[in-house]
This record gives sequence, C-alpha cells and structure tokens, in this order.
Amino acid sequence: MNHLKFSPHTTNISNTVKQTATWQCVMLCWGSKYSTVLIANLITHIRQHSQKTAQFVLITDAIKPELSVIANITQVLLPEYFNQALFKAAGCQAKLAMFEQGVLPTDLPAIYIDLDTVVLGDLSTALYYLNTPKTVVLFQSAILPFGKTSRTIARLSHKRYYARGNSSIVVFQPSQCYYIAEQFKWYCQQYQCLEQQQFVFKSLRADERFISWIAQNTVRALPNTFAVKFPTEFMFPFKAWLYMRAKLPWVIRRRQSLVAITLNGLDIKPEKLQSLQNGDIITDHKQRYLIWSNSVMGVSKQKILKFYQGINH
Repeated sequence: MNHLKFSPHTTNISNTVKQTATWQCVMLCWGSKYSTVLIANLITHIRQHSQKTAQFVLITDAIKPELSVIANITQVLLPEYFNQALFKAAGCQAKLAMFEQGVLPTDLPAIYIDLDTVVLGDLSTALYYLNTPKTVVLFQSAILPFGKTSRTIARLSHKRYYARGNSSIVVFQPSQCYYIAEQFKWYCQQYQCLEQQQFVFKSLRADERFISWIAQNTVRALPNTFAVKFPTEFMFPFKAWLYMRAKLPWVIRRRQSLVAITLNGLDIKPEKLQSLQNGDIITDHKQRYLIWSNSVMGVSKQKILKFYQGINH
C-alpha cells in the first residue's frame, strides 16, 4: 500500500478496509456547500450496493473529523497548488488534484464521483470500462464521440479540435495518470495563469476540458446504460419529446437499471428536486425543461427522492 503523503493532515481508515479493498472511491470537497450528512449518505449507499470492498478517500480543504468517525473514510488535504481560488471557481480545476502523485494510493483502481450524485447500483462495476491501465473513463459530453475518428481529428488539427467529456464520474488508475496534474501545472506556468488570474489557453478553462485534451488518446466514454447526467437524460427544450421518450421501451429498461445519476450543473441540485411537487415544470439556463412527474421521470423520480430522504441540506 502506498500510504498517503500528507500524514500530518490525513485521517486514516481501518486496517481491515485497507487489507480487503479492491478499489478506491474518490471524492472532493471544498468550502461548505456539501454537508457531512450528505457525504455520509452517499458513502453509505455506495457501500450498500458494492459487491467489492472500497477504500474511500475524500480530498478536502479542511479535514472533517466527524466524517471519519461516522463514515470510516480517509481524508487528505487538497494539495497547496490546487487549493487556490482560481482553481475552485467555475472551471473546478482543483479536481485535477486527484491526479497528483502522492494523493491517492497507487495499488487500487479509482472511481471519482461528484458529491451530488445519486447512486442506485454497484458503482464498482464501472471498473469494467477501464480496459487498459492508461484508460481514463469520462462521461461523453460534446457531440464528437471519443474514439478513432475524434483522435484522428485531434491529431490532424494539432489538438485544436477534440472530443470532450464530463468529469462527474472518472475511472482511472492513479499510477498511470500523474501526467495529467503535472502537465496542467506546466501549461499553467507557460501561460502565466496564476499571475494573470485567467486561462488564455482554452483547454485549461475546466478540469474536464483539460483531461479530455491531454488524455485524448486514452479517453473512453462511460455508457449511458451505466450512468447519466440528469440534464442530458431528463431535460430537453421541447416538452413533447420528454413525454414521448419516457414511453420508449428501451429507455424505460435502461433507466430501471441505471447505477448512477449525476446532478451536474447549477440548476438541478438535491434540495431543488426535493422541493418540487409532482407535475412541476422548471427550466435551466439553457432553456431546457424538466417535468417532475411520474409519467415523465418514471422510476427515477422516486429513486432520487428515496436516496435523499431525511437529509437536510
């Protein structure tokens, strides 16, 4: 086991978990946006569903002693370089700290998950998509899909154009991905990002954009049969399509077996969904509709509410 290097500021999990863990679940938290109760609830659900023992690692800007007690989780301080305001803004570049050498154990494959994720099944099965040690698994985000075509376009355009993903869930082998954090820091230095407090180079403007760009040759998409982004799956500019899609047999089957739903974006959060009444309709900043009803959401609506039942955000 490669022990975490920030030992003066790290709380450790039990030796039993260390000895039996076959994968690690990585989370990241800064500020006071997410409560200890919400984080503990997420960990509880992941443990309940997982067929394999996980070691949980929370990268944080402030150690939460009570969380280690109630959730048996390792906490490690966010490395100083990434613990800067510029990297904790909308681009979430601080998330790249998970690729920093010494932050995570090297002998366990890792699944990073955003804290605003609803886990409904065995998260560890995402390791199936890690088909090589160098593979990085992300949500598909842009229209251009990951694969041979996008890699050819990236090569011919000298990486001006490339397929992009979303980092709400990331599957990777830590020991093979140190270059992501190292290259990010190198490019930030070259473009004087910290001195100028801005990202002139577009690929530095968001963590997921940079991961997609620097790891283009090894990135693989997380299929929507495993997990979905809430806005992509349940929101659309035309209401009629939401009703129609909810009736498609293959969509119904896929939604019933989803392992995770990520509530990414600023418009859709747990507390927002809990406040909605059946049949409520809301729109996000992209003018996409959400129809919060059983007929449109199907089983997903009740599963999300049950997941957050009793949590005071």
